[in-house]
Amino acid sequence: MFENETRVLIVLPRDLADRARSLAGRATTSIRLPVSLQIVFRALIEEGLKRPGDNGLFANISRQAETIRRIRSEARRQPVTVKARRGRMVAPRRRSP
Repeated sequence: MFENETRVLIVLPRDLADRARSLAGRATTSIRLPVSLQIVFRALIEEGLKRPGDNGLFANISRQAETIRRIRSEARRQPVTVKARRGRMVAPRRRSP
């Protein structure tokens, strides 16, 4: 599609994806062309990057970074009692006496 493209996987809260879906629906109705979530996300990212000095943008970035730091910090503090195996969380096996 683009001359120079990169693929990105993004994990989003469901409510954010729903809001973007709603925006895609409104855009589809307004311009009478199909608008996908990919188009909406690309437009939002592009428009956001045009405002590098926007305080609201930096506040959002800061809030997300702090949340990720808190989640990772809490995960490190928890004792390792659960192992991940093939993407599923399983309790460790107990040794027989």
